[in-house]
Amino acid sequence: MSVSVRIDDRIALITIDNPPVNVTSHAVREGLMAALDEAGAADVGRVILTGAGKTFVAGADAREFSAPPREPHLPDIVARIERFPVPVIAAINGAALGGGLELALACRWRIAAPAATLGLPEVTLGVVPGAGGTQRLPRLTGLPAALSLISEGRIVAAAEALRLGVIDAVDADPVAAARALALTDRPATGDLPAPAAADAAIEAAHRQAAKRMPGQTAPLEAIELVAAAARLPLAEGLALERQTFLNLKTSDQAAALRHVFFAERAAAGRGREGGADIRSAVVVGGGTMGSSIAYALAGIGIDVALVETDAAAVERARANVTKLYDDAVRRGKSTPEAAAADREARFTFHAGYDALPAADIAIEAAFEDLDVKRRIFSALDPALPETAVLATNTSYLDVNRIAEGIRNPGRFLGLHFFSPAHVMKLLEVVKARETAPETLATALRLAARLKKIPVLAGVCDGFIGNRILTRYRQTTDILLIEGATPWQIDAAMRGFGMAMGPYEVQDLSGLDIAYANRKRLGWKTKKDFRYIPIADRVVEETGRLGRKTGAGWYDHAEGQASPSALVGRIVEEESARAGIARRSFTDEEIVDRAVTAMIEEGFRILEEGIAEKASDIDLVLVHGYAFPRWRGGPMHHAGRIGLAEIERRLAAFAAADPLSWSVPSLLRRAVEEGRDPDGL
Repeated sequence: MSVSVRIDDRIALITIDNPPVNVTSHAVREGLMAALDEAGAADVGRVILTGAGKTFVAGADAREFSAPPREPHLPDIVARIERFPVPVIAAINGAALGGGLELALACRWRIAAPAATLGLPEVTLGVVPGAGGTQRLPRLTGLPAALSLISEGRIVAAAEALRLGVIDAVDADPVAAARALALTDRPATGDLPAPAAADAAIEAAHRQAAKRMPGQTAPLEAIELVAAAARLPLAEGLALERQTFLNLKTSDQAAALRHVFFAERAAAGRGREGGADIRSAVVVGGGTMGSSIAYALAGIGIDVALVETDAAAVERARANVTKLYDDAVRRGKSTPEAAAADREARFTFHAGYDALPAADIAIEAAFEDLDVKRRIFSALDPALPETAVLATNTSYLDVNRIAEGIRNPGRFLGLHFFSPAHVMKLLEVVKARETAPETLATALRLAARLKKIPVLAGVCDGFIGNRILTRYRQTTDILLIEGATPWQIDAAMRGFGMAMGPYEVQDLSGLDIAYANRKRLGWKTKKDFRYIPIADRVVEETGRLGRKTGAGWYDHAEGQASPSALVGRIVEEESARAGIARRSFTDEEIVDRAVTAMIEEGFRILEEGIAEKASDIDLVLVHGYAFPRWRGGPMHHAGRIGLAEIERRLAAFAAADPLSWSVPSLLRRAVEEGRDPDGL
């Protein structure tokens, strides 16, 4: 049973047991009502509500959000707990999130285990608390704290929850503490006075929402609901909250955020079975990426040998690693003593490949040059046990060609980390032609330990993310030559929800990176390809490489970026040279063309088997390229638009520019069969 009742010594202990995380599914809600009926019919003096295992209640069952509500509804259970004839005490044994915390807020007392976590993170799924959280929590904590917790979706530890007034006590055995608690005549949470108004806190919450969750509706609605707790009677506030929740749960944003949530959960589960544990590693390359990978590995207890070419490079690598530890100290994540001790315990530094320790894995993080990478692995191969996994961190190059000549190619694969590797969650796990299943399982196990979101990818230029990025940039370059400007395109894509536009990103990363990639791919001489020379001219004729040179697509001065007249002139010259009469574009036209290009490339990636499923493409774009999470990724977004509409757009684009556009066969079949991208 998902809910059980045990009555002894005039105490009813109600335990929610709905593994793995005790969500308030329909069965749990029915079980809670039945348990309250049983407790109400018995001669008890108190009721204790707790969870089985390590979770109190981790929230609602998000899978039910797309279905019509079914009785009993959680607000009805919460209201019954609050008005129960005898006090109900929440013994919070673990995570009390969302609906779990709302159940606890209705109890007269709340006692939490030290390791418990509490929060109302509904805004991260595009909704607001729907069972009284926005109205009861402010009565306990005041408006400022409630605004921070609810509109940001913050989850706090028990100690902070106690300080804020969310709970009454912390105890190693909350059930025993609830049994021993001396009961007093205490008002229900809903009977507490309304919180005082706090205009400054409301304004601050709006600023924070605009910064942390731009474009999202739920945080703004949450702010208004919490503010309403100060001016509306409880019943009116609860009714407003419930209606807002019901409106939001069927919205496009909520559907997109649920899609990403379930995709993340599926990806995280890939590393839970099989494979070997990595205890020691070699990382080749001590630059920004290599040192960051090494630091991430050391952070989960792996001993790291960091390899560079010579003594001077070793010292630079040592300095890069030290800087990462210093940053952790500065952010309060470590102490100077602990950082120094960990660095000394976990790291060794080596010039060359002689006398390397017998590591379980070697990760190459050198710059993007095929010959350089192959030379590294020809040195690593004999220097390490034949059982060691060999991984390349290449962003674009052919993993199969890098693997040529290795004694046991079954132990080779790509691990494409995103920068900074110790922060970014995404990890493209690239399966080479001969990668063994055990090697893949070990890599996924390592990803799980690193708390990464691993996405399996096949071998092609750029894998999933960089392949789509290349297509996206090619499309926006065509918009440039046809009449748009870099700054208009950037503004349009930010308006869509991207963190930065494509030209702002290039200025940040360096125009030389994309330039080198275009040269490698031979775009200038490529047949049946629409080559746009604008970006190459900016690099070759002006030397503008972005922020690092003080100028790129934009002029950069004193931390400010402004449109460049020089770049604008080059754009217009290329339009004239190509015989193109420049025209104006609306932001909507820019977004439609740029996003449709991502979607088209996504369908081709699926068609070729480079990605296993559409949701993997969405995870890569959301976590690696700042595609707006609340739009669900390009493939989910295509489904919200409608695949028939995407097909129509592509056909129209192809009619006007057949070198750049066509309709993928997989898309045609999906439209004919009435399939949704989420099922591909």
